[in-house]
Amino acid sequence: MLRWSTQIHKWLALVVGLQVLGWVLGGLVMTAIPIEIVRSEHRLMEAAKPPLPVGGLLDHAAAGRAAGVQPVEAALKQTPRGTFWVLKDAGGETRAVDAATGRPMPRLTKDEAVRIAGSLYQGPGRAVAARWYDEAPQETGKEGPLWRIDFDDPEGTAFYLSPETGELLSRRSNVWRFYDFFWRIHILDFKDGEDFNHPLLIGAAALTLPMVVTGFVLLWIRLRRDLAAARARRRAA
Repeated sequence: MLRWSTQIHKWLALVVGLQVLGWVLGGLVMTAIPIEIVRSEHRLMEAAKPPLPVGGLLDHAAAGRAAGVQPVEAALKQTPRGTFWVLKDAGGETRAVDAATGRPMPRLTKDEAVRIAGSLYQGPGRAVAARWYDEAPQETGKEGPLWRIDFDDPEGTAFYLSPETGELLSRRSNVWRFYDFFWRIHILDFKDGEDFNHPLLIGAAALTLPMVVTGFVLLWIRLRRDLAAARARRRAA
């Protein structure tokens, strides 16, 4: 048993040892950094949302007709740019229109995006860059165009804003990217960082199990020998 346990443990450790190290390091990172810091919640200004106005607004059907949309879903939202109907058609496409007129709002200008992001931010940083994306970066978890506003705080916080409503869609920082790196190592999904059933993860876990079992076998054999040696020394004394 000793010979087989040693061989199995040794060769499996060569195959999955680095991944086990990655799991341990990832676990340390994910438990040592508060999730609120990862999500940049401490950089978000706490402000009471103004109530939705009760008059002077179109209903969702009238707003849809004005915008040329036949909505199958509609949500009335208060945003940094005012009150909007967010309308979704049968094809899944969404459009945000002014709830008073039914007209789509023009895209946020760079100055507007910086101003709105600054009003949502709290901390020592200031807005130092504004970038337009025709397609949202993967790290946002969103689709479509948006604005990115960068702040010069210690974490390198970035706010991603909707170009229509000015809403804050995502918050990212260097802390989040560091955390995400170890998260992807942890689940072995380097493409999206979302697949818990990735074949690599299943295979690594399956190989790690016998490595751990044989490790316990070797530990028990070693402890049994050490206890026997200790008893022999006591008898000899």
